[in-house]
Amino acid sequence: MMKVISKILCFGFMHLMCGISLMAQESAFKEAEVAYKQENYAKAIELYEELLKNNGESYQIYYNLGNAYYKTNKIAPAILNYERALLLNPGDGDIRFNLEMSRLRTTDKIEPIGEFFLVKWFRSIRNLLSVDVWASMGIACFILFIGCLILFFFSKWMRLKKIGFYAGIFLLLTVVLANIFAWSQKKALITRDTAIIFASTITIKSSPDTSGTDLFVLHEGTKVQIKSTLGEWYEIRLEDGKEGWIPQKELKRI
Repeated sequence: MMKVISKILCFGFMHLMCGISLMAQESAFKEAEVAYKQENYAKAIELYEELLKNNGESYQIYYNLGNAYYKTNKIAPAILNYERALLLNPGDGDIRFNLEMSRLRTTDKIEPIGEFFLVKWFRSIRNLLSVDVWASMGIACFILFIGCLILFFFSKWMRLKKIGFYAGIFLLLTVVLANIFAWSQKKALITRDTAIIFASTITIKSSPDTSGTDLFVLHEGTKVQIKSTLGEWYEIRLEDGKEGWIPQKELKRI
């Protein structure tokens, strides 16, 4: 009996602490919103950063933080936070628009290498929804697929059998595609192999050493892909195919 009471009290205490934590989080979020509306962007940035530190990632907070940095003309942090928000919620048009507006203010205008149309098609469809939504869609379609199988095997009417058969094929394809899209987005979230340049100006080297040959110059806010790591250096690749080495301290991973 005492053990049962102890468990109930423990559960109640945990529930209470969880509620207090959520209330504190909501209070801090509202305080940050008020600071932003009052154009106290430094305060808003401080509060949003604290929320991320204490409560983990959130595309809403990353988006708001990006807006606050943009208002203070800090383009690299703005782009970084927009990119992080877009990684968590790739289908959000507002995030994508603000990101593009921020990129217009960067110095480097890099023309990406032409991609095969199927790769573009895959990426554009994948980015319509988040990883959680794709996963949920896959589960829902699989359950409906089971229903179609039951309809096909056990229905006495030929018309219903045909409906179950063709709908089942469509749902099965949807399940496969939804899982592929969810896996691809999950992989991007885990690997985090892209980064934003934070140095105002940085010379990219041919080798992971300050004595390496100067290849080209990049500026604040430019997005790069991280190919490999050696010591305190990253080997990077640009969208136009250029490659080189940069000190880790000069950029931040998305």
